[in-house]
Amino acid sequence: MKITSVECYLGTGAIGGFVTMKINTDSGIYGWGEAGLAYGKSAEAAFGQCQDFGKLILGMDPFNTEEIWEHLHRHTFWGMGGGGVITSAMAAIDIACWDIKGKALGVPVYKLLGGKTNDKLRAYASQLQFGWRKDIEAKDGLTLLYDPKDYYRVVKEAVDEGYDAVKIDPVFAPTEPAPMGDVMATQGTQIRGCYREHDLKRSVERIAAAREAGGPDMDIIVEIHSLLDANTSAELGKALEPYRIMYYEEPTMPCNANMFKHIKEKSGLPLATGERSYTRWGFRQFFEDRTLNVIQPDLANTGGITETKKICDMAQVYDIGVQIHVCGGPIATAAALQLEATIPNFVIHEEHNANLTSAFVKGGKYYYAPKDGYYTVPELPGIGQEMSEFYIANAKKVVIE
Repeated sequence: MKITSVECYLGTGAIGGFVTMKINTDSGIYGWGEAGLAYGKSAEAAFGQCQDFGKLILGMDPFNTEEIWEHLHRHTFWGMGGGGVITSAMAAIDIACWDIKGKALGVPVYKLLGGKTNDKLRAYASQLQFGWRKDIEAKDGLTLLYDPKDYYRVVKEAVDEGYDAVKIDPVFAPTEPAPMGDVMATQGTQIRGCYREHDLKRSVERIAAAREAGGPDMDIIVEIHSLLDANTSAELGKALEPYRIMYYEEPTMPCNANMFKHIKEKSGLPLATGERSYTRWGFRQFFEDRTLNVIQPDLANTGGITETKKICDMAQVYDIGVQIHVCGGPIATAAALQLEATIPNFVIHEEHNANLTSAFVKGGKYYYAPKDGYYTVPELPGIGQEMSEFYIANAKKVVIE
């Protein structure tokens, strides 16, 4: 089997538009992959990088995922230590090749990775500072919550749907309401270096409201999006200790593991990071000093299924749990489910509230969502998902032949 052409797509809507790839073969079997940079400001870069790397895999055998990964890693100059844009394109190619392998063999990808160790996958309602179902569906997009009473309300809504875990960023919204565009352009600036008492108090009140809404048995993940420096993050972490935090995510920028050690010593909270750490080499330092309790690699931006499986296996050596980071389209979600089904150190799956938007619901051929807070793994051959005709018709497209 040989790769004959690559189709690269840049979608519209959602969090910047999903960046996907369809790899075609001479057997007529095709596979779908995704570059996980739809959010933030790198979607166009990922779209272009998919085109650049797509040219390099023509004529290769999609079954040789290790060979293809090493080819892109070692023979492209920027593949070694190239960062998120590079590894997201590698991920799109890798996921699509695994999809092809599963389809060719007539089995879901998880069977090719060793089979299930998890029959169903616990999920949490993610990013509730941007609302949950009623808020999202009312405007078909994210909103931003300020009042602790609204945090109480959305947590109650998620719990009523069957979730027993939620994630909230209590610092993303400033104390006083402001236009969403202004907040996105200046997020966290007001609290770097000096956590004013009124900001600290409001952040804690939001998590306290969530704890009250969910009760003592609900798990709360506190997300910081690296908006704080190590000192302010440690200060907030210490203040949140009474609320039994499941883990403290991206408490500061992840490129200096020593800062995570400082935060852990000062706050005592379990720590997590991973969506901005790329490949095995990006996680190595956290494994060696055992700073993290949970890793959060995003298989759509850290090199795909091939690389993420290795990262998860490395984590198991250090008794570190895994929560795949999922903030993308239907392909990223389906691929994450396939991998999570196989790993024994799986902790929980991220169900982002952007998955409630029409761009996500209509973006895939199938719509997968948790039921009573749990996912079941797609049993279709491959990753069990394709992009929809609606997405393809509305996306920018470039074909590499």
